[in-house]
Amino acid sequence: MNVQQISQPKILWTIALVMAATGIAGTTLAYSWSQWGSIAQTPEPVETAPVARKITALGRLEPEGEAIRIGAPATLQTDRVAELLVDEGDRVEAGQVIAILDSRDRLQAALEQAEEDVRVALARLEQVKAGAKSGDIAAQAATIDRLKAQRHGDQAAQIATINRLQAQWETEKAAQIATINRIQAQWETEKAAQIATLDRIQAQWEGDREAQIATLGRLNAELKNAEAEYQRYRQLSAEGAISQSLFDSKSLVVETSRQQVAEAQANLDRIDRTAREQVAEAQANLDRIDRTAREQVIEEQANLERIQQTGSEQISEATSQLDSIAEVRPVDVQVAQSEVDRAMAAVNQAQTDLEQTYVKAPKSGQVLKIHTHPGERLSENGIIELGKTSQMLAIAEVYQTDIGQIRVGQPARITSQAFDGQLTGTVSHIGLQVKRQNVFSNMPGENLDRRVIEVKIRLTPEDSEKVSSLTNLQVEVAIEKKAEG
Repeated sequence: MNVQQISQPKILWTIALVMAATGIAGTTLAYSWSQWGSIAQTPEPVETAPVARKITALGRLEPEGEAIRIGAPATLQTDRVAELLVDEGDRVEAGQVIAILDSRDRLQAALEQAEEDVRVALARLEQVKAGAKSGDIAAQAATIDRLKAQRHGDQAAQIATINRLQAQWETEKAAQIATINRIQAQWETEKAAQIATLDRIQAQWEGDREAQIATLGRLNAELKNAEAEYQRYRQLSAEGAISQSLFDSKSLVVETSRQQVAEAQANLDRIDRTAREQVAEAQANLDRIDRTAREQVIEEQANLERIQQTGSEQISEATSQLDSIAEVRPVDVQVAQSEVDRAMAAVNQAQTDLEQTYVKAPKSGQVLKIHTHPGERLSENGIIELGKTSQMLAIAEVYQTDIGQIRVGQPARITSQAFDGQLTGTVSHIGLQVKRQNVFSNMPGENLDRRVIEVKIRLTPEDSEKVSSLTNLQVEVAIEKKAEG
């Protein structure tokens, strides 16, 4: 055996070792690229055999149904938390009270007041119905007798009141009519007397005037005669037939006659003026008597109408009272029933308002975070954050080009540095929206503007319990799929 024959197998063996090492390195590199290929956006190596492949993605853990924030109703947003009945990590059942607001005591007092109003309204309703229920009254003979006797006495008293008012009305009406007649008669008498006085003054005026006119005529005649004598004696005096003294006496007679005529005329004017004044005064008295009598008659007529109206109203009121004593109207029962209904509606409203101060869990779950503590005003984030941690989900952000290979029911495995081992689950829901990636690996060169679709993986009950306290934990998700043949 020469050297060439000995070295050739060694060379072949060395080549085989190199090829084997190269194959192992290639397999390792292919597996590494399959784990992080979707994150680094590098194409997967072409597999030469129909082995299982995985679609990897980053994601987060969430309770099933997502975490919800529980707050108070809008009408109580300004309240404070009086009592907080849960701590972080507590598990609560649907309908369990988790907090009590500080308006509870005020609304409790309002509810008690509303309930008292209902009791009062019910008592009032029973009181109204008592007079209308003949069956209840018939069951209590003593009460019936007393009520009948009382009603009979009230009716008799009311009828007597009506009769008294009727008689009083008639008496006052008759007295007022007599007053009107008396005023009318007095008016006629005074008017007749004044007219007689007026006629007497008129007649006296006419008589005095005629007498004075006669006196004035006589004096005028005497004046004319004296003036004629005066003219005749004047001529005789001028001729010297009579003495100067005789002539002067005739002149005196003329002057005296003139004064008497002027005085008589003045008396006639005075008689006319005085008579006119007396007539005017008497006419004014007559007008005053007419006016006063008319005013009195109108006033008394108004009093008569008031008496009639008042009497009618009093009789009508007394009759109404008689009717109310004798009958309980159905409308009174309806009004009382309406008051009861309104009071009960107020109780229901007060009960609803009070119940709103007891903040309850809408579903079962675990308290993930407390946002508002006792004594604090309600936070805009609510009071607590609640999630159904008994069933956890992994929300994987699958790259949009890989979503076509995902199907509901595919198995998946979830890993993280926060826990040992891996979690298992199955795809339960595939999202319908393309979103921007929210979970990042913080590796150099990572694409921060990826477009992804959320895929929900439902963990097994055992694995859900392991991570029930790790909501929003970042995880790596590997969704298995069958390789194409």
